[in-house]
Amino acid sequence: MSPSGRYDNGAAALISGFMRRRQFLQASCGAVLAAQDVPSWGGSILDIHLHPKGSAQANSTHMDGCGVTHAVLLAAANAEEQAKAAVKEHPARFARFAGADVSKPESFAVLERNAREGAIGFGEIKSHVALDGPEMKRLYAMAADFGIPVLVHFQESQHFAGEGMFSTGFPRLPAVLKAFPRTTFIGHADFFWANISADPQAGVSYPKGKVKRGGLTDKMLGDYPNLYGDLSANSGRNALARDPEFTADFLKRHRAKLMFGCDCSCRDGRGTGQGSQEPLIKGKCVARETLAAVKQATAPDVFRQLTWENGVRLLKLGFS
Repeated sequence: MSPSGRYDNGAAALISGFMRRRQFLQASCGAVLAAQDVPSWGGSILDIHLHPKGSAQANSTHMDGCGVTHAVLLAAANAEEQAKAAVKEHPARFARFAGADVSKPESFAVLERNAREGAIGFGEIKSHVALDGPEMKRLYAMAADFGIPVLVHFQESQHFAGEGMFSTGFPRLPAVLKAFPRTTFIGHADFFWANISADPQAGVSYPKGKVKRGGLTDKMLGDYPNLYGDLSANSGRNALARDPEFTADFLKRHRAKLMFGCDCSCRDGRGTGQGSQEPLIKGKCVARETLAAVKQATAPDVFRQLTWENGVRLLKLGFS
């Protein structure tokens, strides 16, 4: 240090170099710790329910953080270009569905165009209509004509005032499955998963406690070859948590009909930015939580089927 109390040029350069090295080491240690924090699931994982996060890199950040290797992007009309760009940039990692509000007649032209341009399914379909209304019947017929599945959000209780309900009339779904045998349905959301129990609670999105055998969803998965289940979101996670004994049996019995998805709002696959206040996923990554629950409840071959084989087969994906 000079008599004036200031560092001379040599000392300043030495300190600057030390600080740069310190920052580099901190960043390197952080990267190593982050890499060590990524769970290993024992093989490739396909997420069939990832909403686009703004870019292919943002999608990959979430997937890399939770140990997911491949994903189907469920893109509404406002995220269509993002999904197309991600698939074009990384075709060996991403595929895409196309979604739209079928209560608007113009949406059908959008869905048809997307199916012709590479969308491998319709979804997530989340509209304020009855599941057996004319709009949905038109959608089911279109999906059958294109030979692609339709992923439907079934919700008959509100999370907040004014939200409304989606794809209502769940007890009538068996008649729809019977009327559209060429259409492949993938069930998702609150009411689909509440109905694993024979006593779904009216107005309760995420019921707790023991599952009463004989639920409509459980029965339909066994009775209808054209119905599959998407384990994503808090609805799927809650269903898995209710009754561990039932869960193990349910996943084993329907091992050919269920698929892992996340529907997670966190940014990094570690829970950062998770917006839900639901206790099972608050501050957490839904993908991590659901995969851990499925792994705990299943044998390795069943886990592999639910998290990879079923989705690749049903969606005719060329992933490896």
